[in-house]
Amino acid sequence: MEQTKTETEHIWYQRPVFFVSNIQRSLDFYINKLGFTKKWHEADGKGTVCQVDRGGCEIILCQDSARVNGTRLFLELSRAGVEQLLKEIDARAIPTKKMWWGYDVLQITDPDGNELLVCLENLL
Repeated sequence: MEQTKTETEHIWYQRPVFFVSNIQRSLDFYINKLGFTKKWHEADGKGTVCQVDRGGCEIILCQDSARVNGTRLFLELSRAGVEQLLKEIDARAIPTKKMWWGYDVLQITDPDGNELLVCLENLL
């Protein structure tokens, strides 16, 4: 007799870790330039690890100059989301460049070389 097994669907909640050389400089970039909010910051805001969030995109920032290595995060937004981001980039004079990475993408690089690649094709 064969038993049927019920499998539980597991959600793999993920947050990339971007290593940075200066946590305060990085927070300034993500909050004041890209519009993220600080979700938490260890040691009551005095620590070297924190998390920023925008629209469900959560990134952990970790100050460790020995590990700064230029992480890359690929983002897909809705058409309206891309249009809003482009307006913010223009208003805040955020340096970007268009490139090809399997799709036409807009590359935003933080002060430590970590990259956000925003897909410009087949928008959600």
